[in-house]
Amino acid sequence: MRIPRKLEHVHHALQLGPGGNNGFGGVKLLPNCLPDISSDQIALKSRIGELTLSSPIIINAMTGGANETEEINRELAIAARETGLAMAVGSQMSAIKNPEVASSYQIVRKVNPNGLVFGNLGSEATVEQAERAVEMLRADALQIHLNVMQELIMPEGDRHFTGMLERIGAIVRQTGVPVMVKEVGFGMVRESVESLISIGVKMIDVGGAGGTNFAAIENARRGQPMGWLNDWGCNTAISLLEAIEAIHRANTDVSLLATGGISHAVDVCKALTLGASAVGIAGAFLKVQRTKGTAALIETVAAMHDELRLLMTAMGAGSIGALRTKPVVIVGEPERWCSARGISTEVYARRNGYAN
Repeated sequence: MRIPRKLEHVHHALQLGPGGNNGFGGVKLLPNCLPDISSDQIALKSRIGELTLSSPIIINAMTGGANETEEINRELAIAARETGLAMAVGSQMSAIKNPEVASSYQIVRKVNPNGLVFGNLGSEATVEQAERAVEMLRADALQIHLNVMQELIMPEGDRHFTGMLERIGAIVRQTGVPVMVKEVGFGMVRESVESLISIGVKMIDVGGAGGTNFAAIENARRGQPMGWLNDWGCNTAISLLEAIEAIHRANTDVSLLATGGISHAVDVCKALTLGASAVGIAGAFLKVQRTKGTAALIETVAAMHDELRLLMTAMGAGSIGALRTKPVVIVGEPERWCSARGISTEVYARRNGYAN
């Protein structure tokens, strides 16, 4: 009997691990030996779009759609409830097509009735399907994921991508909850972000390479792998810099979620300092939960919060907003990429938030 595709994805994600370099090694935080702040003054509250987060860390979309994935979503929802994190589910299209698996998603709201929950659909979704996905979870927001290369490599994947922007625009205008558009791990560049901004998207998850590699996962499922596509896309740090540039050029207010290979507080801090409003973590949390249990995941999140407060104290930043005023030096691959793309890195290094 064939294993459901959703479970294959979980298996391969755990087996393959992170996809490689997330780019944050080229982002250097500056020390502040006169921070003039106490650790107990640090506030981790953040905002992304219209939503207020008690933590800038989000348990990002992973799974659902098979009866066996209900346990995973239940345990992740328990961790979200106990740590105050927002949580997104995996694509709900399988439940829209097959209502018998809806409980594998609904368990998240059942376990965490007062938490911040994101629904999830692909860009093929209609407005009516988006509304059903939101209703299914009583979701506070909806993610629309973009996974073109995954679909192209997937043996049973989609090959038709016309009308994506128009469908997303209709969902943004008509669904009635905040909509976040996210990449699944291949990153975004300025031009794509500008297109999303043009249709009114106010929350974007850049979903860069460096974490769960869906090209490698789909190649592991193929009879004839196309391994030469496993390094497709751009990493998370570069994607974040591209998106920030697009927002600056458009002179608009768009919130960014940085996702892709982030598993340590220092990368969380770097992403927030560059300009992300929050950080999404999926694969690293899944591995902890599946190998060590939910209690260990709760402890991991608490430790990341403590470590983030430590870093913010060392930088003299009492809030997530204050982090964005701190200078940061960009070197190596991200700097070379930005130079080739006409993105200034000097503006980050010359911020005036060093002195208090």
